[in-house]
Amino acid sequence: MQRSRVKDILNRERAGGEVLVQGWVKTRRSSGAVSFVQISDGSTLKDLQIVVEQSSPHYALIESLNTGCSVSVTGELVESQGRSQKYEVNAREVELLGGADPEEYPLQKKRHTLEFLREIAHLRPRTNTFGAMARVRNGVAYAIHTFFQERGFQYIQTPMITASDAEGAGSMFRVTTLDLQDPPRQGSGAVDAAADFFGRPTYLTVSGQLEAEIFALALSGVYTFGPTFRAENSNTSRHLAEFWMVEPEVAFCDLDGLAELAEDFLKYVFSYALDKCAEDLAFFNQWYDKSAIATLEGIINSDFERLTYAEAVRLLEGSGETFEFPVGWGLDLQSEHERYLTEKRVGKPVVVTDYPKDIKAFYMRMNDDGETVRAMDVLAPRIGEIIGGSQREEREDILRERMKLAGLDADNYWWYLDLRRYGTVPHAGFGLGFERTVQFATGMQNIRDVIPFPRTPRNVEF
Repeated sequence: MQRSRVKDILNRERAGGEVLVQGWVKTRRSSGAVSFVQISDGSTLKDLQIVVEQSSPHYALIESLNTGCSVSVTGELVESQGRSQKYEVNAREVELLGGADPEEYPLQKKRHTLEFLREIAHLRPRTNTFGAMARVRNGVAYAIHTFFQERGFQYIQTPMITASDAEGAGSMFRVTTLDLQDPPRQGSGAVDAAADFFGRPTYLTVSGQLEAEIFALALSGVYTFGPTFRAENSNTSRHLAEFWMVEPEVAFCDLDGLAELAEDFLKYVFSYALDKCAEDLAFFNQWYDKSAIATLEGIINSDFERLTYAEAVRLLEGSGETFEFPVGWGLDLQSEHERYLTEKRVGKPVVVTDYPKDIKAFYMRMNDDGETVRAMDVLAPRIGEIIGGSQREEREDILRERMKLAGLDADNYWWYLDLRRYGTVPHAGFGLGFERTVQFATGMQNIRDVIPFPRTPRNVEF
């Protein structure tokens, strides 16, 4: 007999027939001459109740089950006598697949702290919170791919090992095969990078953007969706050393077109999540952030406001608010500033454009004023920046000058400059942190709780 998922069983229109269910025991209780076992297989937040009569030859086995055991059950699907579930299974055959010592199994019938669950990341997917988290991540990821695929974008896999610093920030993990205890050295005593595997210094990528531009300038519209890495020694609830990024790049597109794409993208993804992950989002809305669903609905039903950076600074300076971080032209906007704009001043998502060139990356297109670039940040209530992007600088001479000012060696970006020499076109792209997006959708406070295996300073377990 083919195994049935708990989700599919509970979605049936009527009871009846024999089913094979396999999963993990959540709880077991006895009442008179009947034993009840709640099992889950991860397909849904709900459990399925297994009923075993005392007269059953499997009753003794059922009575020995405890939380964490895995079982295989064959029986008749019937309407439940209890109010908390739609159907239950009257067991005919029960097989213990794997035991779990109740004295050692760390997940018991009680609420565990999120901090404790991070210490057992190999078991936390079995909890309601992290089972729901995994399903929401899956749903959001599917929506991201579907959005771009329906619009004719090509999915591009960009390299994780690179010699380029796309952000120019220098916070990169070094990739090497050299013996760190006794590395080869040049006559000056410096480590000889030419003796390394790639013959030059290489790193884990901070972004697939530069490589995605290559394909955008051939295929018109592409996107990446993969892991990126930042070697920032930041131990906060908002930062990870390894995280996933979504980065579309679009040829023949300016900043206005990019802002429209970003707005359509967020509305599509959150609409999909509300529709397909309704049960799990309702769980997060109940237990973690009672405004989570309302916030998503607010984004879907809003026309995003457009502000220039200069306008945003003027609003902040005239707000009468006391901020922890200073506000002024040339200073980057902090999360508290972004949230004020979206939550108190405007009351909906805001797209801030045209930032000072000195606080933005070298590849962003220079405006005619010579002081600002065609950059944009999409700000959302509760989280602040959720998307960052720009129109890219397509003019070779200006791009070279920007690289020089950023202290970058143009020879290392010869191929990137070639794109401006051979058939250059206006093009634009943005980046969206996948974990930040899932964190926003669920209302979880710590980004370490929306990724299966968080990588943070001094934490690389699992």
